[in-house]
Amino acid sequence: MKLETVIKELNLKPHPEGGYFCETYRSAETIGKGGLPDRYRGGRAFGTSIFYLLNDHDKSHFHRLKSDELWYFHLGATIVLHVIDPRQGYRTVELGPDLAGGEQLQQVIPAGSWFAAEVKGQAGFALAGCAVFPGFDFADFEMGNRYALLAEYPGLSEVIRKFCK
Repeated sequence: MKLETVIKELNLKPHPEGGYFCETYRSAETIGKGGLPDRYRGGRAFGTSIFYLLNDHDKSHFHRLKSDELWYFHLGATIVLHVIDPRQGYRTVELGPDLAGGEQLQQVIPAGSWFAAEVKGQAGFALAGCAVFPGFDFADFEMGNRYALLAEYPGLSEVIRKFCK
């Protein structure tokens, strides 16, 4: 399948963090502010889901959410997720079809973790699904600041420089 076909057929648009996306689900029901932790400023949908596509020359830059995000591999090349979890440190996870080789079909990014993504080997493109609980709201989205991340995680300078604008 060609990249242009996937973008057209799934109605994908450029995403602020890099790559392409299309929201495919937003629950009609919401959780009021009183039912959520204090880090949220208002109510949220129960859950949301998107298609997310990365091509071989693009990347998802470091960002974080106030909610957990569950990534699902759908098709194409392997995706490498770079995760800086304040509690567990830095790790990479490969999402892809090679289960015997250690790739995963899904992965949870814990709320508050910095994360970025790229196509492994920068060859081809990869399509994932991303679900957020409680649902995604741009008020909960923070792009990584290169200088702030370098100050907080000086031992990760190479990966921070690669995935921060």
